[in-house]
Amino acid sequence: MSMHELFATRASRMKASEIRELLKLLDQPGIISFAGGIPDPELFPADGFSEAFQAALGPEQQAQALQYSVSEGYVPLREWLVGHMREIGVECGLDNILITSGSQQALDYLGKLYLSPGDTALVGWPTYLGALSAFNAYEPRFDRLSINGNRGAAEYKAAAGAGAVKFAYLSPDFANPTGETVDLRGREALLDLADDLNCALIEDGAYQALRYDGDAIPPILALELARKGSIEDCRTIYCGSFSKTLSPGLRVGWVVAPKPVISQLVLMKQAADLHSATINQMAIDQVARACFDTHIPMVRRAYSARRDAMLQALQEHMPEGVQWTKPEGGMFIWVTLPVGMDGADLLASALETVKIAFVPGKAFFPDGTGANTIRLSFSNSDEDAIREGVRRLGEVLRG
Repeated sequence: MSMHELFATRASRMKASEIRELLKLLDQPGIISFAGGIPDPELFPADGFSEAFQAALGPEQQAQALQYSVSEGYVPLREWLVGHMREIGVECGLDNILITSGSQQALDYLGKLYLSPGDTALVGWPTYLGALSAFNAYEPRFDRLSINGNRGAAEYKAAAGAGAVKFAYLSPDFANPTGETVDLRGREALLDLADDLNCALIEDGAYQALRYDGDAIPPILALELARKGSIEDCRTIYCGSFSKTLSPGLRVGWVVAPKPVISQLVLMKQAADLHSATINQMAIDQVARACFDTHIPMVRRAYSARRDAMLQALQEHMPEGVQWTKPEGGMFIWVTLPVGMDGADLLASALETVKIAFVPGKAFFPDGTGANTIRLSFSNSDEDAIREGVRRLGEVLRG
């Protein structure tokens, strides 16, 4: 008997993440990696976390830090998040926030909550690979989310067939993988579309704090609140994360949504892992209160310089016919190769000949298109390594 015969049908839709596999390359000597969207560990507030964990394990807090906790999350951290969300234009209460084990867990829960087999999820083309992986297990159809386009609700509904359009998912600020930002007009249009479709909007705010140029644009949830007056009347669900700002290893994220949504997600949390690690939440809370407002500008300066170094190097070393995005923030630059080139073939050649790693773009497309695209991350290499890596990549492209 093969154990595979016993697996649920959804198991056939689960595939290994190309990005997670590529991260193994970081341990190989000599590799310059533009692959994973990994924060630079030199920028972590390590001293602050050292103090926070010592305090959590001290006589006054250790019983709470090492004990089971409530599924909704550590109350002081949720209180801090109420203030943080208010600062970016989202007025909410404690009961509108759930702490998750990274925002990736939130995406999995939301897929489970909304998607029945055959339902439609609207996503970017390309979109975040982790979102595709999270949603894919629930057997949806994927349709292309057209922002500022001419597709209306009727066309989306017709394409959905027997299933329903359940949500649109996007990262409006410096998206993974493209680095692109949805403008104010596009965000308002998405709210109109969601109302017309009577579907949810999942706003992935993982990179929202990492703006280097230009004026900040309000989160989609903030815009909807301005329209409707109360978060309880909103259909936008905001997913946040400390992974790109303070620490990815502690796996602390959060969801902001109307109370009925949070209540259902809490039930899923109770069934999955009971609650996120209490001690990690306590550490994040202490560090966020102590240095979030001063730490983030330092992170922005570092990543902004690296982005500029990569953009300049691309300008100097890419051959004719190669195009790329110019992000105002985040961690990624999206490169489009000449038609007929394959990013996976380029990766194999670059690894073998010049020890450069990146992510082929095909993995970010639900339909497997986009073979002539690649994603470059500038967050975990210094400027000299970025310049040298892009120079080598240009050599491979020139053949």
